[in-house]
Amino acid sequence: MSTTAGRNPTDGAAAPAPGELRRGVLIAGVAAIGGFLFGYDSAVINGAVIGIQHHFDVSSAQTGTVVAVALLGSAAGAAVAGRLADRLGRLRVMHTAAAFFAVSAVGSALALSVWDLGAWRALGGVAIGLASVIGPTYIAEIAPAAYRGRLASFQQGAIVLGITASQLVNWVIAKGAGGRSESPLGPLDVWQWMLAAALVPALLYLVLTARIPESPHYLVAKGRTADARRAVIRAHGPEVDVDGRLAEIEHGLRHAHRPRLRDLFGGSLGLLPIVWAGIGLAVFQQLVGINVIFYYSSILWQSVGIDQANSLLISLSTSIVNIVGTVVAMLFIDRVGRRPLALVGSFGMAVSLALASWAFSYKRGTGDDISIPDTQGAVALVAAHTFVFFFAVSWGVILWVMVGEMFPFRIRAAAMSVATASNWIANWAVTESFPRLADWNLSATYALYAGFALLSALFVATVVDETRGRRLEEAP
Repeated sequence: MSTTAGRNPTDGAAAPAPGELRRGVLIAGVAAIGGFLFGYDSAVINGAVIGIQHHFDVSSAQTGTVVAVALLGSAAGAAVAGRLADRLGRLRVMHTAAAFFAVSAVGSALALSVWDLGAWRALGGVAIGLASVIGPTYIAEIAPAAYRGRLASFQQGAIVLGITASQLVNWVIAKGAGGRSESPLGPLDVWQWMLAAALVPALLYLVLTARIPESPHYLVAKGRTADARRAVIRAHGPEVDVDGRLAEIEHGLRHAHRPRLRDLFGGSLGLLPIVWAGIGLAVFQQLVGINVIFYYSSILWQSVGIDQANSLLISLSTSIVNIVGTVVAMLFIDRVGRRPLALVGSFGMAVSLALASWAFSYKRGTGDDISIPDTQGAVALVAAHTFVFFFAVSWGVILWVMVGEMFPFRIRAAAMSVATASNWIANWAVTESFPRLADWNLSATYALYAGFALLSALFVATVVDETRGRRLEEAP
């Protein structure tokens, strides 16, 4: 899956008092529930796809549209999140996202038609887009400076935990009804319970975000100095230098540069070369097909003869591998560097995807009578897990770190917006096209993703500069 948080180095910042750090961890943890819902709501559809197909009697193409429409909503939500946050406040945007998550969960579970389901999924996508922007923004503004980078990583960690939680919940619910998502379970079918379960973390997000302070940056920008003072004390404790902190915020807002899209143009290809580099990173992260694993793995494994219960268990195990890889990336990204880790990930993904393509070429049968030889089946399983690991340990984290570091300050916000939009669009294209491509030739589809993984290595080697150790002010 695709994410939107980057690191923000703060060399030389004084270490906060224990109480200030404790408050920062608690507040960042609450804000990161939006990231958890981002991951949960994005991936929960994986377990429900078969049930949706049976319930509404839809084709693979229609299924792809229903799954992918959430990504268009995500792009729309991300596009308006910044303006809404500046106009309404960070907390109100969080509350709006929480409400959209909750309504989408209930509406999706009780949908009367497949297009009705698509509309509710699109609303959930808007919530994902809002959460993808507001969480990192709020955490960066509220966190103690010395620990801003670590606390910002809560968002990425929450996203992968949300993906894993959704697969665990799907598997547990399905086990209660014989392992099949189309089976009835009380008043609803299993797939409906899977989608409805997102209501619980959505309500938790709504309740807990009502108990954290508004961003002092927003309050100062609105001239609400007294409220900003109280927010600083709530966030950092009474021992903090409140006047000094408010002065820093006021100075930063006075000298803030608001880049515009026209600032990105220049060079022989229209956009500045550095902007093309960011777009390339964002697009290649999706073209390797990572979200096929998170959105479609249940039907992927069933398409090669694995029963539905075991396919859900495989989806859970790949999500756990995703967590492990993300932790490894966070440990090594500053030691090894961005480019070397990206290259290792690209080559590792290419080999894994090529092996999966080879294994899937042995698929035999049609309809419900599909099988794959044991040897090739084992290779496919190992390849899928190693693919997820190599992605998580490299491109899953590196993209968002690099786009936060590579752009000059004068265009950083606008360039990051363009890169993020490119990532959502590429995500949508892969998600929309996979069911059709898989029906055509599953092995060739994975060979295509392997080709993109190799191209991503070539792109990094020839176009992308290393950003490790570079201060944000030193970006070219």
